[in-house]
Amino acid sequence: MTDWNLPWTAHCRCERTELQITQPPMGTMACHCTGCQRMSASAFSLSIAFPPDAVKVTKGETEIGGLHGADVKHFHCTYCKAWMYTQPAAIPLVNVRATMLDDHAWVRPMVETWTSEGFAWAKTGAKHSFPKLPPDEFWPAAMEEFATGDIHP
Repeated sequence: MTDWNLPWTAHCRCERTELQITQPPMGTMACHCTGCQRMSASAFSLSIAFPPDAVKVTKGETEIGGLHGADVKHFHCTYCKAWMYTQPAAIPLVNVRATMLDDHAWVRPMVETWTSEGFAWAKTGAKHSFPKLPPDEFWPAAMEEFATGDIHP
């Protein structure tokens, strides 16, 4: 897939905060960790990874919620508090919550992590599944596979 029909827009629950996405995604994933379960009020969080300069807040404001540490930051709409995206400090990417995209029905996870903490009934059908996090060396090949695969629209 080479025609992603960019840019994309994404909105929080109240639509006061808007993101614009200008570059293709690097991958899709579901995280079953208890932290993501609690923050999403669901069995897992579903996200799409983008290069850091691909995601810009174009309307409204975000604030840090969830984890406030130096390793990772979770960004939420200042008004409705919807969890919009995550930015890890050590990895050059932004994980946008898939449900924030205006057009998100196509999203399916290629990778799922922390299945050891997940509900036994919550299966995503992801091609790659890990009880915790995959090794660092997994990600470059996975991103290449996503870029050349049929996992996206």
